[in-house]
Amino acid sequence: MNALVNRDNYLLVKKYLIELGDERQIAQVSLERYRFYLRYPLLWAADIPFAQAHTIKPNLFVYLDEIKNESGAPLAGETRKKIVENARKFFEWCKMTQAAKFRGLPPTWIQKLKFNKKNVAQTTREPEFVSLDETIQLATLPGEVDDLAHWRDRAMAARLFLTGERASAAVTSPISAINFDDLSLKQWPELGVKTKNGKKATTFMFNIPELIAVARSWDDYVRANLPPESPWYAPVNSQWGEQTLSGETPGKNRNVGMNKRLGLLFKQANLPFRSAHKFRHGHAAYGLLHSQTMADYKALSLNLMHESLEITDSIYVHLKQEELRNRMTNLAAQPTCVPDGELEQFLLGVSKQDIPRAINILVNSLAK
Repeated sequence: MNALVNRDNYLLVKKYLIELGDERQIAQVSLERYRFYLRYPLLWAADIPFAQAHTIKPNLFVYLDEIKNESGAPLAGETRKKIVENARKFFEWCKMTQAAKFRGLPPTWIQKLKFNKKNVAQTTREPEFVSLDETIQLATLPGEVDDLAHWRDRAMAARLFLTGERASAAVTSPISAINFDDLSLKQWPELGVKTKNGKKATTFMFNIPELIAVARSWDDYVRANLPPESPWYAPVNSQWGEQTLSGETPGKNRNVGMNKRLGLLFKQANLPFRSAHKFRHGHAAYGLLHSQTMADYKALSLNLMHESLEITDSIYVHLKQEELRNRMTNLAAQPTCVPDGELEQFLLGVSKQDIPRAINILVNSLAK
């Protein structure tokens, strides 16, 4: 931990996470996510004890507005929301289990740890995702013939938009998990794919020829040079100016490295940097704009590996895999915004001024 972090604060967070795992039987991957969110209150408090959190200036909200993520961009609104929510639950636990120590921390202060919806609307008014045009621009950037890393990164940009998969899944996916013949993707933990909460599903890609061509060309290359269990986003070794592929297992921070590599593509294309997760947002937005029926919308939700979506689960049962494949691969061929009566009736219920925000809410919900 950073030297400025109060040791007692750190130990409290550690104890909270241990009890959280014991009581709720939460998977380790989920605990790591909670640990990530609580890291920000630890850094915010610095050397001040959490029992005096209500006295810290600037407050947590201002602190989160001012800090940047690893890529130098402001924290996403959804990330700030999760941090505040987890901070509130943590301080509630502190008041309950450490009553004497936290006697002076006002309960009203804890209850005010709620992310302001007005702030959410302001920070998400302009959709933040990588569009299809931007992805094509990134995927088709010119590069040296023998620059394997550049070729790989362009192919990954195309893949992320086509599949909508999470960065952690994409960098741990073996060559054998992806099939461009039927546009399928095995997001299976037993293959080494790191999915959210260990979920398993076979998902499908959009059939967008310009992106398929770039991703498939890289796929053909790695298949010819590495065994099927090797990572599709393969490490590239460089020695004496010559690049070669490596079949090594990706490190724990592989997705961070991929974001840095994608940053080079954005810079070369003179585009504002967007993280790998914003390709997932772009996938969701593209799917929404081409969904004609509620069944299409449901297919998009399932393809993003959501077990439920309130707006559709009350109407439709889970689609069979073949129907899911057909709907997802055909979405790209459908015109934009030609909804059926049921979907149109729903959309007409949204006021004109709320449409941009409604689209953002749908995209962010699908991309979680």
